[in-house]
Amino acid sequence: MKMEAKTRERIVRDASLSLLIYALPVLLMFLSLSITGKRPWSEPIQPVISNRLQYVLHNLDGYGLAIFMVLLGIVEFSFGLYEKHWTKNERWTDLACFVVPFFTVGPFFAYFGSKVLPVILPGLKNRFEWVPFFWGFIIICVADDLTQYWYHRLHHQVPWLWRFHRTHHSAPYMGMAMNNRQNLIYTIFFSQIYLTTALVYFGLGAPAVAALFLKSIITTLAHSSIPWDKPFYSYRVLHPAAWLLEHLISTPATHHAHHASTTDDGVGYYKGNFGNMFFLWDIIFGTGIITRQYPRSYGISHYEGDEWYAQLLWPIFKSKVKGSELAPGGPIVKGDAENGPALGHANAEV
Repeated sequence: MKMEAKTRERIVRDASLSLLIYALPVLLMFLSLSITGKRPWSEPIQPVISNRLQYVLHNLDGYGLAIFMVLLGIVEFSFGLYEKHWTKNERWTDLACFVVPFFTVGPFFAYFGSKVLPVILPGLKNRFEWVPFFWGFIIICVADDLTQYWYHRLHHQVPWLWRFHRTHHSAPYMGMAMNNRQNLIYTIFFSQIYLTTALVYFGLGAPAVAALFLKSIITTLAHSSIPWDKPFYSYRVLHPAAWLLEHLISTPATHHAHHASTTDDGVGYYKGNFGNMFFLWDIIFGTGIITRQYPRSYGISHYEGDEWYAQLLWPIFKSKVKGSELAPGGPIVKGDAENGPALGHANAEV
């Protein structure tokens, strides 16, 4: 299956616009510094934020995030929000996709980066420590999340990439565990792993950790089975806030639509809504749809419970489910028009 010419042209056009978006916060930072007459890059490097604040940020990203996810998980289970979909195989898939990368991929690349970067880039250690925390935070949020928008979008629109992302869409439910449900190879090439390690070395550790923490909260809540955004749609006084939220960040309604098993109901939209932390990218590139409603069902309609090890480690291990996209000789992409969700085109109107 080849990517359609129209989709390819759309990707090239949107990628060109992305280059301008990447540069915008950097240009705004230098404009701000120019107006105030500051040249921090030419001055002796001093810590931009206190050691105490750095300590707080690192603990928020570590213990704070872990505590948040545990509490959210307890709430989800307490209310039975996974219903009867969380079978033994699904539990193993979610657990493996969370534990294996957490104890292998992250620590490995953090250690590898700490050893390699000083060798290949010895002159850049703490080189950008002069960047004000605010601007560093903005620049990292934009660069990191826009890159991941493209990484995600391409796995839906380039046929041969789909099976590396399929695991994230296989579950017939939504919940906080879904946030980390990914094929290991998809996780390994996820930009955030390398970006955080490099930014710490370059002296931007504090804003990088703050950006990562905020992103983790937003994406976890967007995958959660708790519809925290519903009150914003129910009360007229909150409608302006609802409009701002759903156009800026990923909410349960917009992201749940991306995980729907069908588009037939006018709510599900697995062919778009690719934003991770920011839904703004979908607004800009026309790949989003907003309905303020939730899909009736989730996952891949032709999913038959591929083994957890195949979902985590395809193509190293393959599924025994006949006809599965992860099975030996299986199709690259099953027909998404009738079976979904799989590939889609960036042609939605917001």
